[in-house]
Amino acid sequence: MKQLLRTAADPAIWLIRLMVGAVFLSEGLQKFLFPATRGAGRFAKIGLPSPELLGAFVGGCEVVCGLLLLLGLMTRVAAFPLLVIMIVALATTKLPLLTDEGFWTMAHEARTDWAMLLGTVFLIWKGGGAWSWDRRLLH
Repeated sequence: MKQLLRTAADPAIWLIRLMVGAVFLSEGLQKFLFPATRGAGRFAKIGLPSPELLGAFVGGCEVVCGLLLLLGLMTRVAAFPLLVIMIVALATTKLPLLTDEGFWTMAHEARTDWAMLLGTVFLIWKGGGAWSWDRRLLH
């Protein structure tokens, strides 16, 4: 448990937590607020199985994990499912763009996905930082 809570002492990590946590929280809420375009409907459009169940599951993960990142509570644990979500998002929505419309269209459309992917990797690597509940629980 201590290994999961261990974190770098840098308070600036809070900025990455704020960015990643707020975006995932917002995107998760939108999957429930606008299911036809952001949740189940979108998942059905790109051919994912059980879109209603998957939309609610992914939306719930994004809301809960986004909140945990904002708090810096169980940062590494919360970032891992978000990393998986981003890998699946890139594979299902951006790889087809690469093959259908080319590199530059894919690069343009994937910019937020890459930022979120790298932000989650950073938080898995560094932890929640000095201004996190992870750090408070260890000390």
